[in-house]
Amino acid sequence: MAPPQRCDVLVAGSGNAGFSAAVAAKQAGAKHVVLIDKCPEEWAGGNTYFTAGAYRTVHGGISDLLPLVNNVDDATAKRIDLEPYTNDDFSKDMKRVCSGRSDPRLSKILIEESNATVKWLKSNGIQFQLSFNRQAYEVDGRLKFWGGLHIKTEDGGKGLIEDHKAAAKNHGVEVIYSAALKRLIPDSQTGAVTSVEVQSNGREAVIETGAVILAAGGFESNPRMRSQYLGPGWDLAKVRGTPHNTGDVLETAIRDLSAAQAGNWSGCHSVAWDANAPSDTGDREASNEFTKSGYPLGLMFNILGQRFVDEGIDLRNYTYAKFGRAILAQPGHVAYQVWDSQTSSWLRSEEYRPERVERISADSIEELAEKLTAYGLENKDAFVRNIKEYNDAVYAFQKENPDKKWDPAVRDGMSTQSSTTRLPLGKTNWALPLDKGPFLAVAVTCGITFTFGGLKVNPETAQVISSATGKEVPGVYAVGEMLGGLFYENYPGGSGLTSGAVFGRRAGTAAAKAVAGATR
Repeated sequence: MAPPQRCDVLVAGSGNAGFSAAVAAKQAGAKHVVLIDKCPEEWAGGNTYFTAGAYRTVHGGISDLLPLVNNVDDATAKRIDLEPYTNDDFSKDMKRVCSGRSDPRLSKILIEESNATVKWLKSNGIQFQLSFNRQAYEVDGRLKFWGGLHIKTEDGGKGLIEDHKAAAKNHGVEVIYSAALKRLIPDSQTGAVTSVEVQSNGREAVIETGAVILAAGGFESNPRMRSQYLGPGWDLAKVRGTPHNTGDVLETAIRDLSAAQAGNWSGCHSVAWDANAPSDTGDREASNEFTKSGYPLGLMFNILGQRFVDEGIDLRNYTYAKFGRAILAQPGHVAYQVWDSQTSSWLRSEEYRPERVERISADSIEELAEKLTAYGLENKDAFVRNIKEYNDAVYAFQKENPDKKWDPAVRDGMSTQSSTTRLPLGKTNWALPLDKGPFLAVAVTCGITFTFGGLKVNPETAQVISSATGKEVPGVYAVGEMLGGLFYENYPGGSGLTSGAVFGRRAGTAAAKAVAGATR
């Protein structure tokens, strides 16, 4: 499809934030909304496609969420334990996980509008479910939800993008793929962006527009920029999602508009990722299933046979996005996740089934160490010794705390640290002895999801701020990964998709109103 000569609002990027912005603009009265993406249509969805589709949202408990979801019958509802997740809960998680650095205005809007935005998405046709497979454990016959992250979209990111595409079509959004934003052209007098240059199917075209919403992702798929901003070695991280998020539009906005930069440019979301996954692109069939997030149930070792993180320092939702960085920092950028028969059955099948990951099994720790040498383990003696020392520490803690009960759905306090035995690097929660065969291990590396550095915006509208004037650039907005200032070093799981929808909705609405005001 050839680009039009003119539109009211142009959106760059076909992920959750871009589609949210485009639909919001139409709902706010923009007559002609065009969404472009440089990727071919078969790569539609950006990084959203590769997510689990989880949205972190404030809610009043199970009664607030049941009207949103399509996968709970009456009998199941009676077995669910799901506490409310309040504004205060979300705020404390943001402050704690992001080291108190998150822009307070952006964070406040994200939190306070999360519930209404999820309900808005549902009204647009996005299908939600309770996340039984990822966020609940069955304990004593009860389905216990944990970690403040309770809903996901049907069929994860794949289903979310299909629903977003359907919503855009229903609202009359014109979507053009294989169309790259190359230049933002401001008016020489007002500074307002009045047109953009687009390269489509090898041809350049200029589109006149009343407003532009930038939702084209970060630079996680660009090894040069990763090494430049995240630091040495980051060019070796594996790309979890789309290969098309190469930072082009970030650099275009900085070049053409002197857009102010904001946020944690040396930070990113990175996870424990299948060591055998492709290096430079996600797999659209496997999608999020290359994530390996079962480490709280076991231990992680590097190739020297040493543990390097406290696997139980917090619930997985608050550690998985930073442990990829920890793995990348290890020798060879590889680690081994290890479990025994007590916990291996608790691993999620979509991530750890034999069809998805290479499982390394053994009847003893010594045999497992020997097998791992074929996967890069250099010091099998240290590996065996450290597991035995860990086991001794766990038994000492259990002897001292006989009333403590292992519970993967809460921070259970089952630790390695007692008055008689303390490891240099303890395990704070969910510490069980790892001594009941058969044993299981998988090799993991670092998979980068998205980068945290972006553009400075007015939190009320997501309008881009100029570094030259300190004022808003007329008619230009940034959302999704391109919005800087929310996440630092880490993020509470599921808040990325929520941010994309919250600020996408705000930007789309503001852009439509700005266009309407200019044409009166």
